[in-house]
Amino acid sequence: MKKQYLVMMGILVIIGLYYLVGFIAGDYFKLTGNIEKSDSTWIGPSLYLDNSVLGEERELIIYGQDLIAHTSKYLGPKGSVAQITNGMNCQNCHLQAGAKAWGNNYAAVFSTYPKFRDRSGQVETIYKRVADCMERSLNGTAVDSNSKEFKAIYAYIKWLGQDVKKDEKPYGSGIEKLTYLDRAADPQKGKIVYTAQCQSCHGANGEGQLAPDALEYTYPPLWGSHSYNDGAGLYRLSNFAGYVKNNMPNLLTSHENPTLTEAESWDVAAYVNSQSRPHKDQSKDWPNYEKKPVDFPFGPYADSFSEEQHKYGPFKPIQDFYKK
Repeated sequence: MKKQYLVMMGILVIIGLYYLVGFIAGDYFKLTGNIEKSDSTWIGPSLYLDNSVLGEERELIIYGQDLIAHTSKYLGPKGSVAQITNGMNCQNCHLQAGAKAWGNNYAAVFSTYPKFRDRSGQVETIYKRVADCMERSLNGTAVDSNSKEFKAIYAYIKWLGQDVKKDEKPYGSGIEKLTYLDRAADPQKGKIVYTAQCQSCHGANGEGQLAPDALEYTYPPLWGSHSYNDGAGLYRLSNFAGYVKNNMPNLLTSHENPTLTEAESWDVAAYVNSQSRPHKDQSKDWPNYEKKPVDFPFGPYADSFSEEQHKYGPFKPIQDFYKK
């Protein structure tokens, strides 16, 4: 009996040493800002764990993160640096300061820019991309490209995508594209979903909820004069539906555990984007009409489908038209 006990203890010691060596070598837990994961979904780095960035560069990254999370405190209507945006934060659209998988994150921004974009018909830099967000989603004016604020945002975006190889888009980056419905998205059905799932945070009239200091929104306005304009990426239903499906209601939903069905996500996106909001002149967007997304709701088009169908669907007939 004693011999069997000693053999068992010896086996356990060997196993323990094996895992201890792996831990010390960093095979199971890495102190480089990344926690090992069991699937291929992108996980952003952590400033708490990443001690490789120091000094002024680290301070700039921290400032950039804070600018994304609390944009309005610096650049909103009562901003301490400038008053050039509508009061929303970048984080209202790019969740967890652009670090959440499937949350419209920045995982692939640094790896894929500069790049040619069909919307503008030209090669765009990261500055142009940031400027677009400020002029569209924040319905305001872009920060100066030479300002400390842009340099901080750039440093943060670069740091966030540090482990993504050039020209690659990791799994979980950006927004998931959902399968098109076989019907048009229905704003009236979406209103029912909104009332049940969204109204408690975003308000009956989509007005959002201001934080106690009135400098930013705890829950952003989804329509009205303080919301994103109709040139924003979330004004396209495919973007909004994928965003909602994986993230809303906030804190209760994830890619693995969605709250809404895909149909409900399409419908609530249709309801929100059927409401009034600021307009942006987009006459120069998508200069090649054949490259316009099927859900871009402003003509002219290289097809005969109506603006109504381009906004709400059904989208598959439009998609099939361009596949011919």
